[in-house]
Amino acid sequence: MAMNVVRYDDAGIPRWGLLVGDKIQTLDIDGGSTALFMQTGIELAHAAAASPAPDRDLAATQLLCPITADRQLIAQGLNYRSHLREIGIKSGQLPFNTLFRKASSCLAPADTDIIRPSHVRLLDYEVEVGLVMKRAITGPVKVTRENLAEYVGALVLHNDISARDVQLPQVQFYKGKSYRTFGPTGPWLTLVDAGDLMHFDKIELRLEVNGSVRQHALTSDLSYTPAVTLTELSEIQDLGPGDIIVTGTPGGTAVKSPPPLKMFIARLLPERKRWDLFIKGALQDPDYLRDGDVMTASASTADGRLDLGRQRNRIVAQHAV
Repeated sequence: MAMNVVRYDDAGIPRWGLLVGDKIQTLDIDGGSTALFMQTGIELAHAAAASPAPDRDLAATQLLCPITADRQLIAQGLNYRSHLREIGIKSGQLPFNTLFRKASSCLAPADTDIIRPSHVRLLDYEVEVGLVMKRAITGPVKVTRENLAEYVGALVLHNDISARDVQLPQVQFYKGKSYRTFGPTGPWLTLVDAGDLMHFDKIELRLEVNGSVRQHALTSDLSYTPAVTLTELSEIQDLGPGDIIVTGTPGGTAVKSPPPLKMFIARLLPERKRWDLFIKGALQDPDYLRDGDVMTASASTADGRLDLGRQRNRIVAQHAV
């Protein structure tokens, strides 16, 4: 049965706790590392849930990012059919899984302000579900829907903030998505078992900007499922407990494919001119994030079995240095 655990600040010391309603039950685990928690803390959380004795109020507690910066942050791009269609890929699926890395220093608490670098003008949002590893993978494995829980121990809410005027013209996924604060994550980890993961494709993602719905979709819209993705990743690299794989975003982002006529004309232009025109046009699009905008994001199943929580983030300009 799913349960939620938080990582929080206790007079400067990071601690882990089980969420019990609107209160927290501190878990007896040393250190604040996500890797350590995924190795030893899950059992403690189950024991605490069997005999709940909360000892602090959630509302009075400063929550920290539940994924620590010593973990790998791996991302899937172009993985929702609705997102592919809105950027001009009519089939809604690519013949390959798009994988890339983000700097783990972009990870931030769920309520952090998003700092827009002074040179970034096209700031976008991407609500996503993250898979949190509980078991190391050091060689090729066959991950299936049935054995997924042997490898994935938790789910987490993530917003993959993106500087489109860096990412797209420079073809730099890593650079355009890795600025500090560009990865608000949490507010908590949702610990899951095999039965919970059978409901993964029922998770409803939602993102609003200033109260207006921008993204709203089910994870069943994914092209490459968690099992398929972990199988492929296992053939490429090692994964460790606490590492996070964020699984892509649905349609509704600010970036979209231009009309066919504009695309035809753009193909006739030099590449630099083409991107200059793209940026000029996009700057007129009100869907891109502006300073002062407030985003809220959430992910849960309709029956409440899985509730990954809610984020609230304000866009602020980087102070001149």
